[in-house]
Amino acid sequence: MTQQQIELFIASHPGMFPPAAMPRIYQMLQDAPESKNLILQSLDFKNPTAALILSLLLGYLGIDRFYIGDIGQGVGKLLTGGGCGVWTIIDWFLITDAARQKNLTLLCQACSY
Repeated sequence: MTQQQIELFIASHPGMFPPAAMPRIYQMLQDAPESKNLILQSLDFKNPTAALILSLLLGYLGIDRFYIGDIGQGVGKLLTGGGCGVWTIIDWFLITDAARQKNLTLLCQACSY
């Protein structure tokens, strides 16, 4: 990808990835062939802010974990009522980082050959 395409990708996805992973992301995007550009633009990244709002409102049902793709943890929270509320409160602090990490994993899988 060209430098302009990389900057456009990063600018169109603000806050979607862990800040510490940005150098790695730049390198992956630089190494990605042009044929991956359309695939990268069509990826369905999860918004960390939306995950936090879901966690605050419906976290005891596991909806936040279902949203980011952690189906097993979502079922666990659903069956235990958010771990009797404890797991729900912990997720209020962890869900945004979990969403960013899922986005990074998705990007890494899309950039792999």
